[in-house]
Amino acid sequence: MPNRGEAGPGGGNDFDAVYRASYARLVGQLYVVTTSRTEAEEAVQEAFARLWARWDHVGGYEKIEAWVRRVAINVAIGRWRRAARERPLPEVTAAAVDLTGSDVEVLLALRKIPIHQRSALFLHHVVGLSVEEVADEMSSKPGTVKSWLSRGRVSLDGLLGSPQD
Repeated sequence: MPNRGEAGPGGGNDFDAVYRASYARLVGQLYVVTTSRTEAEEAVQEAFARLWARWDHVGGYEKIEAWVRRVAINVAIGRWRRAARERPLPEVTAAAVDLTGSDVEVLLALRKIPIHQRSALFLHHVVGLSVEEVADEMSSKPGTVKSWLSRGRVSLDGLLGSPQD
């Protein structure tokens, strides 16, 4: 049975080690999906709470961080859907999150594309997963992921404009 506490003499997966090794990276990754540091932190915290509750089962998985990332993305998508029904998203300002002008432009563009396209772009281009791995994490088919990636790139290109040579 996996250990929730400190790692034993044989090493292996333990909750504390997974949390310490993955939390900051996952928050950074979810920030790309959510475009909000607070939302990213909350989604990752919720995902780790779910991991804790299921540790006896999930703690034996080979890719625990991928499981937590998928849960955090699902949490973020669920919150995004509820928020979209309840209120418009607040505007991002450079001062509010200490970003450069181009960062804000990218975040605003990301908010305008569908969440599945945004998630696929993030997993493929930021995390570096293959199309097949993205499909696995998003519980989808590789053809669907390719479509989301293609449409997402076209949408972002249209929103951000092509770089001038």
